[in-house]
Amino acid sequence: MTESAKYAKIAYDALADKKGENIKIIDISGVSPMADYFIIADGANPNQLQAMCDAVDEALHEAGCQLKQTEGNRNSTWILMDYTDIIVHVFSREDRLFYDLERIWTDGKEISPDEL
Repeated sequence: MTESAKYAKIAYDALADKKGENIKIIDISGVSPMADYFIIADGANPNQLQAMCDAVDEALHEAGCQLKQTEGNRNSTWILMDYTDIIVHVFSREDRLFYDLERIWTDGKEISPDEL
């Protein structure tokens, strides 16, 4: 397992622990130099979105993966967390449907956490 795959699995598990919904892992390593994986999830309300982000950040920090940049804040309906090799997108349900990143990144390969 590569280091970025390990971090993607940790992020996935942290989102799942906070009841993130429709969690997807997209392997973009073959189509983009920006990262190896996108992890996309949505939540029901702003408090859940923030709890999901906090859980990911805490779990990855403990694993030695440092946050490079965050876009969005407690009032945002789309929060992007850039960990260099993995990028975590946490959405409200409505914004996830609107932006539809899965459609934009169809050249990437959707994988299950078991494939990491």
